[in-house]
Amino acid sequence: MLIERIEHKWIDVFAETLRRCDIRPGDVVAIVAETQSRPVNVELAQLAAESLGARPFRLIVPSPRLAAPVPVRSTGASDALGQLAPVVAALKTATLVVDCTVEGLLHAPELPEILGGGARVLMVSNEHPEILERCATDPAMEPKVRAAIKRLRGAAQMHVTSAAGTDLRIGLRDARVGGVWGWCAKPGQVAHWPGGLALAFPAAHSVNGQLVLAPGDINLTFKQYLRDRIALTVEDDYVVAIDGEGVDVDLMRDYFAAWGDREAYAVSHVGFGLNPRARWDALACYDKRDCNGTEQRAFAGNFLYSTGANEVAGRHTLGHFDLPLRKCTIALDGDVVVRDGQLQGEFA
Repeated sequence: MLIERIEHKWIDVFAETLRRCDIRPGDVVAIVAETQSRPVNVELAQLAAESLGARPFRLIVPSPRLAAPVPVRSTGASDALGQLAPVVAALKTATLVVDCTVEGLLHAPELPEILGGGARVLMVSNEHPEILERCATDPAMEPKVRAAIKRLRGAAQMHVTSAAGTDLRIGLRDARVGGVWGWCAKPGQVAHWPGGLALAFPAAHSVNGQLVLAPGDINLTFKQYLRDRIALTVEDDYVVAIDGEGVDVDLMRDYFAAWGDREAYAVSHVGFGLNPRARWDALACYDKRDCNGTEQRAFAGNFLYSTGANEVAGRHTLGHFDLPLRKCTIALDGDVVVRDGQLQGEFA
């Protein structure tokens, strides 16, 4: 297990990220955490902010009682703030909120109000600092992600295929499209670090076909590589069949079923990774407690399929899977942007 302690190099990495967030002397930086947060990242965020002449403060809330029927991992939907009005009021008046909660505020119900107050929010993924160091923010990411967002917004359909058997069609009309390059420099922006992906939340009745997870693809809820082939049949947005044999198949079936909620089977978002610094194989090198899997969402050329909540489609659920797939071909209105897991054209 890696040691979690303050290292000067990690202060520098955090400071560089805050610089990209346009933090200047005198700016107020709110560091929000919970009692189960990774202490080293909270410390590094404060020291980095101080090194830039900013005025940081910490806001730490108790980690709430587990309400879900199963362990919840890596969702970006923290419930730690619990709609506490004084907490939200303090955060939305800051220049920057450094989010060190365990699950992150990316899909938290309080986020719109915090952003609406003019704050910008940087979710520091719950990773060991070494991962954040390897996936340090890169100025080349912003134009690449912006270009991918533009392509997604201009497309009517995404078609995803693979040699493993995936053949999935995703309607993009009326989808909400976004992307993250790893930092946020303007009021009202939100980002997560590591970054480097573009994605879409499809409208209702948009996704149909077969999604085949092959050995080496990743189930990020369990933070593990698949050993078994899993074939998911998707009809009108919902997984209606889970075919295959083996422990990986049983784990997915049982986790889906544990929620007792049909919406957990529906599509949340889809997208593709653009970050050459992020690695699909890095998960093999860390204990599960050392990583959150954000790097694996962003590695260049992956197709990311996620199930669970999708506000665009009017679906709300706590159940969530993030599934980065390798070796897929992704076409937008027939134009291939990823071929067999390799970025193409302007994204290569």
